Amino acid sequence: MEENRYIAKQPGHHRLVIDNRGKMDVSGVLNVDSFDDQEIILETEQGLLAMRGEELHIKHLNLEQGELQIEGFLLELAYSEERSRRKDRGKNFFERLFR
Repeated sequence: MEENRYIAKQPGHHRLVIDNRGKMDVSGVLNVDSFDDQEIILETEQGLLAMRGEELHIKHLNLEQGELQIEGFLLELAYSEERSRRKDRGKNFFERLFR
């Protein structure tokens, strides 16, 4: 496990582990842009990440380490490039992603 923590701290590294669509461990998290029980939007080392699901809960968040743990039922994941975020700041995440 120590090896995984070392890798996660390297700049630009991002890892997502999903266990039975009910638990997600994410590394390389820079910021949580928004969250509720149906959608969580993160800024990661590899761009924006939107997670949609049911009864989503943030169980652990450590931005200094870039770690996030989520529980709930995962329905959908979508990534978007960071540069799109800056250009289209006012638009809905999925509008930016699928333009």
